[in-house]
Amino acid sequence: MDLRPGMRVLDLGCGRAMSSIFLHREFGVQVWATDLWFSASENLQRIRDAGVEDGVFPLHADARALPFAAEFFDAIVCVDSFIYYATDDMYLNYFARFVKPGGQVGLSGAGLTREIDGDLPSHLRAWWTPDLWSLHSANWWRRHWERTGIMEIELADTMPDGWQLWRDWHKVIAPDNEPEITALEADQGSHLGYVRLVSRRRHDTSLEEPIVSIPMLYSKQPLLRSE
Repeated sequence: MDLRPGMRVLDLGCGRAMSSIFLHREFGVQVWATDLWFSASENLQRIRDAGVEDGVFPLHADARALPFAAEFFDAIVCVDSFIYYATDDMYLNYFARFVKPGGQVGLSGAGLTREIDGDLPSHLRAWWTPDLWSLHSANWWRRHWERTGIMEIELADTMPDGWQLWRDWHKVIAPDNEPEITALEADQGSHLGYVRLVSRRRHDTSLEEPIVSIPMLYSKQPLLRSE
């Protein structure tokens, strides 16, 4: 992604804001560290301890009810969060409004190297839960976004050795999660991987404000009509 000093960047689903701190330190961008599950107050303490309070701003918000003006951001980054809220067909039309025309959107996270069209492979069954059907391949994400005409896809791939990095992260952060670690080691990247997508909002696409209510003028009428 083309991130330059002074840009406004939305880090959506930032978790404990470590990615937001990294982005500010590495690229000099201003980052709005936005998450639903983690406390903005706790993230502020972490941001202060990192010495980046002037460039990283924590918020508590739902990805489907973002408190930002349209076209406020130069770029949007999502790490390991998009599968929780963005697989439906209407989300991109809402989400893309927050980045300027020509601005980039980059996402990366756990996914599939290829779609599972038939039965679930036997070595994944002990770990797999219904919510994991939100995992998709890079090609799925490319088609999901490209067909809308909203985004121009610049990169859609599976990270080399991504499944190993996924496993290694668990061994450090969540070593007790044996079902997931076992599934990754048994799969060896055959189905599970780490997906990356970089896209740019097209200049020729107009995105309308979402409809949140339909105004109606009340006209008093009897509930039952006499014959």
